[in-house]
Amino acid sequence: MSTTTLKKPKRNLAIDLVAGGIAGWSEALACHPLDTIKVRLQLRGERMANMKLNASVAGPVNQAAAQAVKPKSTNFISVGVQIVQKEGFLSLYKGLGAVITGIVPKMAIRFSSVELYKEWLTDKKTGKLSSGGIFIAGLGAGVTESVLVVTPMDVIKIRLQAQRHSMTDPLDIPKYRNAAHCAYVMVREEGIASLYKGVGLTALRQGEKHCLRVRFSWLILFLILSATNQAANFTVYLYLKKKLHELQPNIGDTLPAYQHLAMGFISGACGPLFNAPIDTIKTRIQKNPSTEKGWVRFVNVTRQIAVNEGYLAFYKGLTPRILRVAPGQAVTFMVYERVSKWLTSKTQTVSDSEMAKVGLSAKKPDGM
Repeated sequence: MSTTTLKKPKRNLAIDLVAGGIAGWSEALACHPLDTIKVRLQLRGERMANMKLNASVAGPVNQAAAQAVKPKSTNFISVGVQIVQKEGFLSLYKGLGAVITGIVPKMAIRFSSVELYKEWLTDKKTGKLSSGGIFIAGLGAGVTESVLVVTPMDVIKIRLQAQRHSMTDPLDIPKYRNAAHCAYVMVREEGIASLYKGVGLTALRQGEKHCLRVRFSWLILFLILSATNQAANFTVYLYLKKKLHELQPNIGDTLPAYQHLAMGFISGACGPLFNAPIDTIKTRIQKNPSTEKGWVRFVNVTRQIAVNEGYLAFYKGLTPRILRVAPGQAVTFMVYERVSKWLTSKTQTVSDSEMAKVGLSAKKPDGM
């Protein structure tokens, strides 16, 4: 009696690309207002510090004016209300064009690359992937999406979100009208390198001594931010997914949608808690053009935040960021899993029908 060993079917890269793209689109539409509020909170301290500095130079009259315009509240709900009252509801979606343009390839690259890295890191003999392998796969996915898509998308998004103009007044024309115009103006005024500022400074020297003297750039910060996000994200998500499958052995290949939502929410909250200071520094650096580069720019921005606003300022925007990222990842993972399952089933149905046709055509000559 012969026995056959059933191998786990190899994942289809196209399915990961399509499912990841649809998941990213859903997440962007649902959670972008919270991202705009987060950026405004992170930039608010810089704006107030500049106003105080200008007022101290100009005299007591301007100091009183600066105090008069000081925001009454800094919680994310109040900031959201202020944006809607002063600039219109659609202002909460500033920068969405840049996100929508990049979110589909971003998520497609994220999910397809993490699956590819997982396949590479899986033990060929046992077919198992360690927790360390999952972490490295997530880290690699974060770096890959940052280099290929996220960096220019995020620079353009923050430039648009930082503009304080009314979306309801057609005469209030901002410097950057939309994502495409923002990219055009930045390239024209600052050069194409402004979309990837600091790429030339990312070379790392070998050895411990040289690592301590590495020429730093904000792109490295962004890579660390995105990479640590995805490393924590996928590690926690896949760990929870494994445990839920073990607790529910009869549930099949795909968990219920509410469980994917819960796992995505928990895993999505881990990244912001870990790298909030990096995100705040990154936002400040990306907001304005500067002649400073690399490590000098990083140190000056970090010092300005610490001296002018205190160390807690590094965690500004943490609440809306968690509220944006956690449910965003919940939506992303849930949509990805459902779409991936649906596309896989459709692909399998087509393959089965093709195999049936081949079988029939093979038997036909025998019946003649």
